[in-house]
Amino acid sequence: MKNIVSLLLLLLFISSCGSKKSVPLKNGVITSSEITKSSSYKQIDNIIDDAMRYEGTRYKYGGTTKSGMDCSGLVYVVFKENNIPLPRVSRDIAKRGTKIVLKKAKEGDLLFFQTNKNRNVINHVGLVISVKGEIVTFIHSSTSRGVIISTMDENYWKGAFVAVRRII
Repeated sequence: MKNIVSLLLLLLFISSCGSKKSVPLKNGVITSSEITKSSSYKQIDNIIDDAMRYEGTRYKYGGTTKSGMDCSGLVYVVFKENNIPLPRVSRDIAKRGTKIVLKKAKEGDLLFFQTNKNRNVINHVGLVISVKGEIVTFIHSSTSRGVIISTMDENYWKGAFVAVRRII
C-alpha cells in the first residue's frame, strides 16, 4: 500500500510539472474534493487565458468573434470554449451561479453592472482576472475601447457595480 501511495505521488509530481496550481495533499492522500478544486482552478485559468486572447478586440454590439464582440459575447464565448453553457445576455447570465460579496471575489467570478442609470437593469458584465488585496481586476468589452482590462477601484465601475456571481 505504501508503494502505491508513493507511486501515485511520484506520478502526480511528474504530471504537475509546469502547471500553475498545485494539488493540495492531506496526509499524503488526494481527496475527490481536492481533485475537483484542482480541476476547477485549471478551468478558471483556461477561461481567463481564453478571455485575454480577445484583449484589444473592437466592440461590436451582439458580436462574438475576434472581429468584434460585446461584453456578454466575451463571457459567453470564453465559457462556451470551456464547455460551460451560459445565456447570451448579461442580465440573464446574472441569474446563474452563486451570488457573493465583492470582498470574496476570486479569479473567474463574474461582475455585473448597471451602466444606464435610467433603466434599472443589468447591462454589463466582466470577468475577474485577478484579485490582489482589495484590487479586483477584470476583463470586459467596453463600447468605447473594446475588450480591455479595468479595476473595481475606478469610480465609474464602483458606481455602476451591482453584483458578483460565481459560476465555477
